[in-house]
Amino acid sequence: MTEALLGFGAIFLLALMRVPLAFAMGIVGFAGLWITRGTMAALASTAQVVHETGFAYTLSVIPLFILMGNFVARAGLAHELFQAAYAFIGHVRGGLAHATIAACAGFGAICGSSIATAATMSKVAYPSMRKLGYSDSLSTGVMAAGGTLGIMIPPSTIMVIYGIVTQTNIGHLFAAGVIPGLLTAAMLMLTVMVMTSRDPEHAPPGERFSWPERWRALRGIWGVVVLVIVVLGGIYGGFFTATEGAGFGAFGAFLFALLRRRLTWRVLFEVLVESARTTAMLFTLLIAATLFANFVNFTTLPMDLKDGIEQLGLSPTLVIVAMMAIYVLLGTVMEELTMVLLTIPLFFPIVTGLGFDPVWFGVLIVMIVQIGLISPPVGMNLFVLNALLPNVGLGQIFRGCWPLVLTMVLVLGLLIAFPQLSLWLPSLMR
Repeated sequence: MTEALLGFGAIFLLALMRVPLAFAMGIVGFAGLWITRGTMAALASTAQVVHETGFAYTLSVIPLFILMGNFVARAGLAHELFQAAYAFIGHVRGGLAHATIAACAGFGAICGSSIATAATMSKVAYPSMRKLGYSDSLSTGVMAAGGTLGIMIPPSTIMVIYGIVTQTNIGHLFAAGVIPGLLTAAMLMLTVMVMTSRDPEHAPPGERFSWPERWRALRGIWGVVVLVIVVLGGIYGGFFTATEGAGFGAFGAFLFALLRRRLTWRVLFEVLVESARTTAMLFTLLIAATLFANFVNFTTLPMDLKDGIEQLGLSPTLVIVAMMAIYVLLGTVMEELTMVLLTIPLFFPIVTGLGFDPVWFGVLIVMIVQIGLISPPVGMNLFVLNALLPNVGLGQIFRGCWPLVLTMVLVLGLLIAFPQLSLWLPSLMR
């Protein structure tokens, strides 16, 4: 146990020295294996992890979903989603904010990336909200929080990584994220209603569209509907695996971008480079986290923690609540994906040992990542919006996010109290 605790301490020390966390985990994992198992064991374990990660067929789903999201963003489908949502609900107070959340949910169903969703909506929705007189704090808060729906509503890169690391069925994880994702979107809209009723001048209503105009706006999102049906319908229906579904999705998104004449050779090159860069970053994190997890598993820390929790006599639900509280606190000071990969070797054996469903715990993890993405001071979505909207101060973005962070914490509580919100749809697939 001492070796593992020293390992965690070394990682945080390296992080304070501004060593990237992926390298910090890899260095500590290798050093830990070298000290506890010997030089040859450390070298063999490192070589095995690198080889298995690089050649694992199931991991090919990650670059394919990333490629699909980049093609979708270039094809301009996010703009059609926003216009369709605005046509139906833009006339109510805060209608543009509601439309942004709805568009984020739809875009998340074909993208799988929170940062990409928030970045895209900053280009699509923010100009309209600014033109209509929305406050910058509300506009950016809604875009940051709505962007997180991209990792809960399937397909989700975080779910894929969690499923691979914990050997949990990815199709079941995707199904488990549907209801929580829609519930989160509904709760965010309810929060916007409360915020705009208290400060009406911050979110004036937009124009009202006629029903023929609304139906015409719906016709513009047929590409989104087709991609969702092909990818998710195929996976849920058992017609193909998650990896095959990602391949079909990436090819379909490529065709849409091509047919809309948005895909020049230059754009294609940029999409491929961006996808390769993101994939390399994720694989580096995965390799480093797996190496560190191997070191932790060689120590007695996981079993000691499990025995210690059992001796405390806490109920299993209280143990989960305590874990989620730790995650919320960690999410305010750590990058979310690294936080998950760093803690899964500790928490997952405890969760399964207490008899909880790993699919349900996976949904909780994704919800925690959503909260972390918009929690000051290191929420990634906040800094993405600050970089893309330099005229909006970081303090304004923080103020706009806090009510929505609290809403997501409330949703997390509902998911803990009512596991069937996550498990009902996966139960239909078994």
